[in-house]
Amino acid sequence: MIGKLDDYMRFNETALSLRSTRQEVLASNIANADTPNYKARDVDFASALKGALAKAGGAAPALKGTSPQHMAGKGVAGAAGSKAAGSLADGTPLLYRAPAQGAVDGNTVDMDLERNAFADNAIRYETAITLLNGQIKGMLTAIQGGQ
Repeated sequence: MIGKLDDYMRFNETALSLRSTRQEVLASNIANADTPNYKARDVDFASALKGALAKAGGAAPALKGTSPQHMAGKGVAGAAGSKAAGSLADGTPLLYRAPAQGAVDGNTVDMDLERNAFADNAIRYETAITLLNGQIKGMLTAIQGGQ
């Protein structure tokens, strides 16, 4: 029974964990905006989520076309202009972000890009929490019989 509950919540649990990790990486970029030779990093969320779900034994929900005329989706292979930068302790792969404009001190942090990515990730984190709360409320309604 508990295993089925784990399976039911695994996707949102994994997504929240990765969003939290990405928020830490983006915050680190913002904190080091004035550090000479600091290289901005980011997490390729889509591939990290696929990898984490594969390790956990789950699978990302697949998109299904309803018409043969639909175009096939393309997976995200990495952030545009990024190259590998190792991984975090939990195995999440990190990428270096290619700078749009070089800086004299070698720092590659673009504050506009970082603030935008930080805000976007925060909104998506809140959305994931809202979805998880909906799942929990749905289970409680099923358990209590819709009272």
